Amino acid sequence: MGEHTLGQGQSLIQPQPQPQPLPAATPPDSDLANVPPQTHSPATKIPLRPRKIRKLSPDPSTSESQTEPPKPAKSGGRSTKPPPPPRALAVVPRIVARSLSCEGEVEIALRFLRNADPVLSPLIDIHQPPTFDNFHTPFLALTRSILYQQLAYKAGTSIYTRFIALCGGENGVVPDTVLALTPQQLRQIGVSGRKASYLHDLARKYQNGILSDSAIVNMDDKSLFTMLTMVNGIGSWSVHMFMIFSLHRPDVLPINDLGVRKGVQLLYNLEDLPRPSQMDQLCEKWRPYRSVASWYMWRFVEAKGTPSSAVAVATGASLHHQQQQQQQQQPHPPQPQLLDPINSMFNLGAACAWGQ
Repeated sequence: MGEHTLGQGQSLIQPQPQPQPLPAATPPDSDLANVPPQTHSPATKIPLRPRKIRKLSPDPSTSESQTEPPKPAKSGGRSTKPPPPPRALAVVPRIVARSLSCEGEVEIALRFLRNADPVLSPLIDIHQPPTFDNFHTPFLALTRSILYQQLAYKAGTSIYTRFIALCGGENGVVPDTVLALTPQQLRQIGVSGRKASYLHDLARKYQNGILSDSAIVNMDDKSLFTMLTMVNGIGSWSVHMFMIFSLHRPDVLPINDLGVRKGVQLLYNLEDLPRPSQMDQLCEKWRPYRSVASWYMWRFVEAKGTPSSAVAVATGASLHHQQQQQQQQQPHPPQPQLLDPINSMFNLGAACAWGQ
């Protein structure tokens, strides 16, 4: 009985030691010794999780708080991608110039040039702004350019008047009509055999579809220059004059024109006349209105008393008067090399087409 009660007593006391897990948890030595892999594996995984969470959670939260505080959950880290828009915005301010005959475009050009080049600004204030309101069909303008080449104003006007009469008026100056005129007919009105071949070459390229008025109007500057200089008798200077004063292109720089080069030399106090190869760099700040700035170079040179051939184009000056001034400067030998051979100093075919 005593043993039985004692056994029962022990059985009653043993439930209290059942919290033996506590002693097992309190002495960590036995547990660490028995389960080392379990302790090491969570030790390696646990630090990785907080690192990932810390990297991902702070960035979107901070970016949201800085950029879009009202939308923290929806936008997340993607709302920080507006940095690319600043790059696009930096390219957008690029000015796209329109035709100078568009309403208000000359005023826009003058404001731009005043801000872009403070040295040019006084010239803009002194002279009246240019006007680009006249228009001839490209074929007629190019025909006039060829007819007036290397002629004084009166002689060129006389020949052009007879040529118009042969064609039945300016509206009759079309490729088929010009091709129908024989070299003998053209010689009778004072057109040289060489110029007659130039007129026929231009008309033939129109007839073959190589050129057309619509194509010329819609062609970009580089393509237009390439195509027109393929015509016999039309050089780079004539193309530049045609683009400015007939097509009213805003960003044409006549790098071979004496007046523009001389104006740049005077404007920037250069020791030497800038070479054509230097003109692009010197006049880069004028983009995209180099045509208008070139017009002021002609006026600047004219005010200095040394007009070039293109001054007559820009100002409508009499070619006969200009020829007298150029003859006074004839002793200076460098003049003939300032323009290409076809477009010499008095190659003002374009002048009469656009200067009146």
